[in-house]
Amino acid sequence: MRAYELRNDRSDSPALLERSQPQPGFGQVLVKMRAASLNYRDLLVAKGSYGAKEFKPIVPLSDGSGEVVALGEGVTRVAVGDRVAGIFMQGFISGELTPEKSGSALGGAIDGVLAEYVVFDQQGLVKIPDFLSYEEAATLPCAAVTAWNALVVEGQLKAGETVLLLGTGGVSLFALQFAKMAGAKVILTSSSDEKLERARQLGADAGINYRTMPDWEEKVWALTDGRGVDHVVEVGGSATLSKSLRSVRYGGKIAMIGVLNGTTGEVNTSAILHKQVRVQGIYVGSRDMFEEMNRAIALHQIHPVIDRVFPFEEARSAMTYLESGSHFGKVVVGISG
Repeated sequence: MRAYELRNDRSDSPALLERSQPQPGFGQVLVKMRAASLNYRDLLVAKGSYGAKEFKPIVPLSDGSGEVVALGEGVTRVAVGDRVAGIFMQGFISGELTPEKSGSALGGAIDGVLAEYVVFDQQGLVKIPDFLSYEEAATLPCAAVTAWNALVVEGQLKAGETVLLLGTGGVSLFALQFAKMAGAKVILTSSSDEKLERARQLGADAGINYRTMPDWEEKVWALTDGRGVDHVVEVGGSATLSKSLRSVRYGGKIAMIGVLNGTTGEVNTSAILHKQVRVQGIYVGSRDMFEEMNRAIALHQIHPVIDRVFPFEEARSAMTYLESGSHFGKVVVGISG
């Protein structure tokens, strides 16, 4: 079978090569992969700047969907022919995150999904909603579950609350869809007026161009009549956290998710103290969250926003495109028909 692999030379371009097709053992499932999607984290892994510094050859990408084609002994959760997706951390089934669960992340700690066939433990799979294509379902494991955890699970989002979203990447657009599903108001930032208009078409109530309005937190304050937002889905990192702290209301919540603009920098911690802001780190979520989210997606018939689908042979181009920041929503790689 064909698979991509990040090699020992630490090149950020994975190599397409031939591997032996894996076979499922006890409790394992062989999945013919149909599609995979990219996250910013995949770029960091490829550059050797994510997680452990001791580099080892690895199949990249955490998010993918496909069809079950073979079962090992003892498998009861899925059947041949089922349409499934792998969960981001194969050991994170429920409960709180632990170091052991964190150490089972696809495409980082262990081999990922950018291959024609992948073996999963049966516990590391969920069935995908029937109305979604494989390409759409491949976008769910990281970005969608992260947004769901941030707003619904940890955020306890309520109708009528206001959510601030930064940018128009996968997490932010899933958060937009979930926020509107819950009856919340959404303010979204972008450097592109075109992207802001597309976000409005998806339901965003207000958009702010942070390139033409660098002090965008002041606009957020004005849009909320000097109260601030109830929730911030913070994907920028150190460069935007201070502005997010100024945008959130007293007693509000910031879901700390991304590091797009760096991991270190000055933060006014007094704002957290005096405004009694809750800053919550979000590292994707569990299988239980994934399955709960899928029920909501099916009930509300939510379709993920896909910017572009690249052929399997052009996976490296897909990574370059994601890094350019030109995308609106998710970038997907088709694997097989």
